[in-house]
Amino acid sequence: EEKMDAFVPILSVNGSERGSRSRTSRQRSNLSVHAPAWWGQLVDWERLTRPSGSPEEKELLRKRYENLPEGVKGPSQMLGKVSPGCEGTQGVFPKCTFSCKPCYHSADANHVRIDGIHTAVETARQMKLMNELRGPHGHCQLIGGEVSLLSAEDHATAIAIMKKYGRVPMSFSHGDFTYEYLRDVAVGHNGVRRFDRLDFAVHFDRFMVGRTGIRSPNSEAELNPYRRELLEKFKRLKREHNVDFFVAHNMTVQPGNVGEIASVLQDNLTAGFRLFSFQPAAFQGDKRRWTADYKKVAENDGEDVWKEIEKGVGARLPYKVLQMGDSRCNRQCIGFVVGSKTKNRKFVPVLDDEDPQDIEIRNEFTKNFGSFVMPTRLLLIKFLRHLIRRPNYLVMFAMWLGRFLKRAGGVRALFQGVMFLTIVMHRFMDAENVKSAWELMELGIDATDPKIRETQERLQACSYGMAQPDQGRVIPACVQHSVYDPLQNKKLREELPLTQTPKPVEKLVDNPREISV
Repeated sequence: EEKMDAFVPILSVNGSERGSRSRTSRQRSNLSVHAPAWWGQLVDWERLTRPSGSPEEKELLRKRYENLPEGVKGPSQMLGKVSPGCEGTQGVFPKCTFSCKPCYHSADANHVRIDGIHTAVETARQMKLMNELRGPHGHCQLIGGEVSLLSAEDHATAIAIMKKYGRVPMSFSHGDFTYEYLRDVAVGHNGVRRFDRLDFAVHFDRFMVGRTGIRSPNSEAELNPYRRELLEKFKRLKREHNVDFFVAHNMTVQPGNVGEIASVLQDNLTAGFRLFSFQPAAFQGDKRRWTADYKKVAENDGEDVWKEIEKGVGARLPYKVLQMGDSRCNRQCIGFVVGSKTKNRKFVPVLDDEDPQDIEIRNEFTKNFGSFVMPTRLLLIKFLRHLIRRPNYLVMFAMWLGRFLKRAGGVRALFQGVMFLTIVMHRFMDAENVKSAWELMELGIDATDPKIRETQERLQACSYGMAQPDQGRVIPACVQHSVYDPLQNKKLREELPLTQTPKPVEKLVDNPREISV
């Protein structure tokens, strides 16, 4: 019953509160008993969009930055300055229908049944803790096994719960689902859309086994029609129901496909994905699925993989100008594809680490902006309030725009198509090293072995956290996968055996289709 406390209030709320979060009891007590609902929301928005940040937000970010290793602190660091980091669910639906090599799920994951009530309750518990420890807003992946194994109703309920706790949800999937399933997640049976936008991260690489129509592809190129087919489903949803979308493309990199990174980007750069993520494989998860020497693609901090990415994009990608956590874990480059409708398209980074004026803008942003992790409408309000307080930002923006247009090839290029795009690389760590490093960290001991010490530093700077409600803390995702997943999935295998009938969310609420967030 205690687990239900975080969940039931969410399901009991109907109506649209897009981009908002429920007020805390202290905030409600500060409002007049007779204040209208819009006034309370206005009070929330005012606090969240302050240029200096709310006191709670500032304190959470300060603690986050102070706990980072000294080696990653600096003006380029976004973690603890403008972002609390990324988040993900764990243990909410471990089962998957694919047989990928490697597979980061533990050996027991596929023996845990999909259960809507379990997903809803555990998602709520984890989001409640994230809200308390990481702040009122966060980018959070709805991740576990395969999300589309949830019924459309259960999937929509999980998204609604995440939004209620101020998260920006991103469903993680292999993308092998029908248009009808996608529509039913986004739109209720009454024909009214539940969400303004759906965010998905979809995983495509040729070592994934089980995709409908191409169970075991021989090359990345063979998957291109399936990548386009998936995007067309989202475009159709936009046309027919006006539900916007953000789709990220994920690809695990290993010796067998590292040479195909460039062609994947060249073939799909302007297909409609808003983010490309490349993940050098690590010895994580089910040992039975380890079929190659993954260390080869992880050498030199992933430099060889990054060069292949630059080759595919056709541009130098200055990842050091903005850093999220440790560069040995994450590299990213934010930019625009200009001339996106032509064959002469060009990727232009937003900021160039070799331009002192761009560095000045970066320093101003990380020093004074505060958290940018919030719904788009609130972010725009915060930006406008910054402009009112610091009018010189308009001059800085105008000068930056001139430099950007020069790098892009002039104004004419903008009329040939412009598309915002982010390129990232996430380099995970081997489970064996993570276990050793975490055991010492729990005892407050710095490792003497160089490799384990490096692992500890990377875990301290981890930007991707997962909640452990029973422990009241957020832990690094690599620790979750290496240490906790095997133990938790063994327990879930007993609690949610495949032989029992799943419990959908409909058992808990009268009309879940009316949930609108």
